[in-house]
Amino acid sequence: PVVWLLQIDGPISPASADYFISNLKDAERAGAALFVLELDTPGGLDRAMRDMVKAILASSVPVATYVAPSGSRAASAGTYLMYASHVAAMAPATNIGSSTPVSIGGESPFPMPGANRPKPSDTSPVRSESGKPGAAASQATGSSAGEASDKDKSATAPPTGSTMERKVVNDAVAYIRSLAQLRGRNPQWAEKSVREAANLSASDALAGGVIDLIATDLDNLLRQLNGRKLQIDGKPVTLALGNATVHRVTPGWRYEVLSLITDPNIAYILLMIGIYGLILEVFHPGTGVPGVVGVICLLLAAYALQMLPISYVGLALILIGTGLMLAETFAPGFGVFGIGGAIAFVIGSVMLMQTDLPAYQISLPIIAAFAAASVAVFVFVIGAAMKSRTRKVVSGRESMLGDHAQVIADFLDHGLVRLHGEIWQAHSKVPLTKGATVRVVGMVDLVLNVEPKEQS
Repeated sequence: PVVWLLQIDGPISPASADYFISNLKDAERAGAALFVLELDTPGGLDRAMRDMVKAILASSVPVATYVAPSGSRAASAGTYLMYASHVAAMAPATNIGSSTPVSIGGESPFPMPGANRPKPSDTSPVRSESGKPGAAASQATGSSAGEASDKDKSATAPPTGSTMERKVVNDAVAYIRSLAQLRGRNPQWAEKSVREAANLSASDALAGGVIDLIATDLDNLLRQLNGRKLQIDGKPVTLALGNATVHRVTPGWRYEVLSLITDPNIAYILLMIGIYGLILEVFHPGTGVPGVVGVICLLLAAYALQMLPISYVGLALILIGTGLMLAETFAPGFGVFGIGGAIAFVIGSVMLMQTDLPAYQISLPIIAAFAAASVAVFVFVIGAAMKSRTRKVVSGRESMLGDHAQVIADFLDHGLVRLHGEIWQAHSKVPLTKGATVRVVGMVDLVLNVEPKEQS
């Protein structure tokens, strides 16, 4: 038998979901005896987690999620993956829990009804997936035999939180309870993990029927699973893992690229490079390099952003802010569009990621750097425009206005003058004498209008 081993160390992201799902399908085609997901995660995105759960539930290969090595955790989205797996295992000195949706829970998690009342411990056995009674839930698990009555007593209590918060939390509770009931694990603690962000150590999780076993390493895990009976698609399956070989999955270029561009900071940088590349191509057409680079970066940014939880209001503010700073270079007034654009740009950048997960926030120094660079370009362009307006014209017809010329011969009305070493036809309303100095006051076609210097 061959056991596939895939490791995820970090947030559950679109890249890790694609990495897991594609390799799980490969394991099914290869006829693997077991697929082990070695997990250490602080949580991640809801959509990516649900895609992974769907793949586990539809898998014809048993999936064992193993929180390892010691010191690792299966927090937030990792808890759902543990409950969805056919086998849930943890190494010593690991923990599980904190499944509250942080984007709406934040610092005020939606409380579980009756959570502040003392509860008797639940002594009813929790049945594992194999049908064998599990260990009794200890008081530390937070489950209680009288919990249902507590809920009934608090049913008339006024709801806490907004309607949207209650909808999202209740949806998460129903989701994780359904996974617990499917796999025969503790649904009461699963609900507490969502409503109260509860956590358990590995030993407490085993005692409370949250996980199936504790294994010190992969070999120990395989020895404990050898001969274990599971339900796969409603059919009993006995794991035969004697002398099993382990196929370790290594990340390919697709995972590396997806991990890179779906990093919020990289996606933000690609978006900015794309926008400024197109602007540079519009103002300096012909080279093609800024336009090509801008289009490629914009496409990569669009692909990354559609996989991330972005705020379209924030994206609109970024585009509006960039447009306002660009419009400042053409506006007759100075400062209004530029300052407003910079403010909109910064606010939109902060709002771009619509989640409270720290791993998916855009770094403030990066936002500040792009904002400062944009303002610097704006100030440079405006400063150059201001200087160009006050600088004397050095070429063309306008450059000769106000210059001094010398009369070549006496004339009345029409004659010749010398200007900048060239001989020009000239027109004057007063008689001029040879050698007199005149000032150019106008030009009609190729004839200069001049007047005596004294008169001017």
